[in-house]
Amino acid sequence: MDAQRYRRMVNRLNPLVVGLQRLGIGFGPMQLLTVAGRRSGQPRTFPIAVNELNGGRYIVQAYPRAAWVANVRAAESVTLTRGRTSSTARLVEVPVGQRGDLLRELVGSGPVSVGNRFVTTGLADSATPDGVAAAAERIAVFRVEPH
Repeated sequence: MDAQRYRRMVNRLNPLVVGLQRLGIGFGPMQLLTVAGRRSGQPRTFPIAVNELNGGRYIVQAYPRAAWVANVRAAESVTLTRGRTSSTARLVEVPVGQRGDLLRELVGSGPVSVGNRFVTTGLADSATPDGVAAAAERIAVFRVEPH
C-alpha cells in the first residue's frame, strides 16, 4: 500500500478511535492528544500512541508533515486523554542525536507493523530498528512530561 492510501485509511479510522476513547474505551497505547492549533488557537484532537520507552513516555511522529507536530512545537502544553481520564502535559522534543536509541527500542520491541509503518509513510527507507533509527532527523520524537 502506498503512503497516500495508507494515510487516507488511517484518517477514515481516526474518528472511530476518537469516539471509542471518548466513550471511555482505551486500547493499546492510544490516547487522544488535544493541542491548540498554531494558527487558529482552536483545540485540535488527534489519536496518538504514547509509548513507554527507556523508562519514559514518548510520542513519535508516524507521518511526514503531521499537523500535530507543528502544533505541539508551538504550544506550551497539551492534554492527553485515555478513556475518561485526562491530564495536562508538556511535550519536549528530543534532539535528533538522542532519537536513534528510542526509535530502535520502539521498532525492536513492537510488532513488525511498527517498522513497516515508517517505510509505508516514507519516513524511513528500512523497517529494521537500525533503518528507522537512521531516519531520526525526519522523525520527531517528544518526551511526555507532567505540566
